Amino acid sequence: MSDAADENGTEPQGKGFQFPTAFTILFGLIILVAAATWIVPAGQYDRVENETLGRSVPVPGTYQQVESEPQGIVDVFMAPIRGLYDPDTNEANAIDVAVFVLVIGGFLMVVTRTGAIDAGIGKVMVALKGHERWMIPILMAFFAAGGTIYGMAEESLAFYALVIPVMMRAGYDTVTGVAIIMLGAGIGTLGSTINPFATVIAANAAGIPFTDGIFARIIILVFGWLACVVWVMRYAERVKANPSRSLVYDMKAANEAHFFKGSTSRGSDDSAVIDFTLTHKVVLTIFVASFALLIYGVSVLGWWMGEMSALFLAASILVGVVARMGEHEFVDTFIDGARDLLGVALIIGVARGIVVVMDAGKITDTILFWSEQAVSGLGTVAFINVMFWLEVVLSFFVPSSSGLAVLTMPIMAPLADFSEVSREAVVTAYQSANGLVNLVNPTFAVVMGGLAIGRVSYDRWLRFTWPLLIILAVLITIVLSVSV
Repeated sequence: MSDAADENGTEPQGKGFQFPTAFTILFGLIILVAAATWIVPAGQYDRVENETLGRSVPVPGTYQQVESEPQGIVDVFMAPIRGLYDPDTNEANAIDVAVFVLVIGGFLMVVTRTGAIDAGIGKVMVALKGHERWMIPILMAFFAAGGTIYGMAEESLAFYALVIPVMMRAGYDTVTGVAIIMLGAGIGTLGSTINPFATVIAANAAGIPFTDGIFARIIILVFGWLACVVWVMRYAERVKANPSRSLVYDMKAANEAHFFKGSTSRGSDDSAVIDFTLTHKVVLTIFVASFALLIYGVSVLGWWMGEMSALFLAASILVGVVARMGEHEFVDTFIDGARDLLGVALIIGVARGIVVVMDAGKITDTILFWSEQAVSGLGTVAFINVMFWLEVVLSFFVPSSSGLAVLTMPIMAPLADFSEVSREAVVTAYQSANGLVNLVNPTFAVVMGGLAIGRVSYDRWLRFTWPLLIILAVLITIVLSVSV
């Protein structure tokens, strides 16, 4: 990482106000949630084991207050540690994701050192000269497909170091690269159609086929994707025409030094394109095949972080052999790459620590109970829209799509019957709310991890996305209202 930037990817900006780093924001949220455990009554629902979902679910009408367990200063400092690894819980653990990020960092650095990515990007830039902007909708369609089919989330972290340099060489900036992946995969998850980790789990918990309501979700997916593509392309073209309009213009030099570290060329100048050798072709074949196998393994074979980490470790060694790297050079290069993403791995643990504190303080079910009370007795349109905004609030505290589905659907779906609202509308409201919030949610490790890799501060990401969030919220509200 360039000396011109600190470890959070931001350059010094004088003695004026500086927006807090991601670590500070997340740790502050841990403190706030811990303080809430002293004020919010502790409570729990009775739970029963659901064989279909493979986990316990809350039983409607069984909420009761329990003895309070307020979280103190020791719990606050333990939260990031337990967020990474706590043997007493599986939901909040993030050590597997953190290890995956470190292995990805090593893999990408090994591939970068071979010069294959430089050569490949150079070829692409020559072929797309004057038409670079069409990479944006194509790539966003790819990531949206991953989101709607299998809920692409943590695995998307592997693509940032590939997409961002391509966008920078095309004359855009790091915000463009981050947006392509985060908004692409995010809008796909928001408009999930057959996503087993959101739509299928939620539908099963609601007691309906997951295909019910799919038409409304397809409308949200298609029009939401179009809105995101137009938003990103509009920004990207503005930056290309005038680089000073970039939200990260002050970091341009530092970002080029960081993302092209170990490369033989920088920028978008055609004269910098290097020879595309046979070794480069073989390395890129391994590179592309690794990502293709990643997608197949996750969507078909049921892989998770352990298998994905092993895949990229094996691919790293294979690339090292093909490129004839010495043993010392390979190990040093791999460690350098892992070191570059160490901050990202730590952010993931801190983000999960917020959920750890909520669960330990027993206020998660209380917030769910308050939500249950808020929607009781409402008319159809009011019910579904209040439901949507309640799920927005709950998504902030429970960013996991599967976790939120298991927590809320057994309670909220039966309430829809009393308001004469179809249960599929409730499922759509849940996944739309969760997907919308997770485009910017600081408690969602994928957001903070992606921003850290892309060296985009959280405040700049909010500046980029907030008008788009309003557009998407209006779209969702219209579709939900019409559907009931």
